[in-house]
Amino acid sequence: MKIATCAFAVAALAFAAIGPTTSARADDGKTAAWAAGGFLGGMLLGNSLAKQHQESAPAPADYDAYDPPPRNCHWTRGRPVWDDNYGVWRRPRVQVCD
Repeated sequence: MKIATCAFAVAALAFAAIGPTTSARADDGKTAAWAAGGFLGGMLLGNSLAKQHQESAPAPADYDAYDPPPRNCHWTRGRPVWDDNYGVWRRPRVQVCD
């Protein structure tokens, strides 16, 4: 599918580059046809590139037989650590659970 999309994109760009070689005037609707063709080609190309199907993860199983007890957790300052990038001591935040 990607090869076909790339081939279509190259063909559309080549078609748009070669097409309107004359000045922009109404020659029996040629200019309008080129504009409409470019617009529709851009829409088709954009639509084909935008379609990216992603598989979603399966729904989580229902764990009604086991409910873990609520944990009593809080955030606090950890022990000092030397930061080589800035040349200072940092105290990172750590999570402590009882």
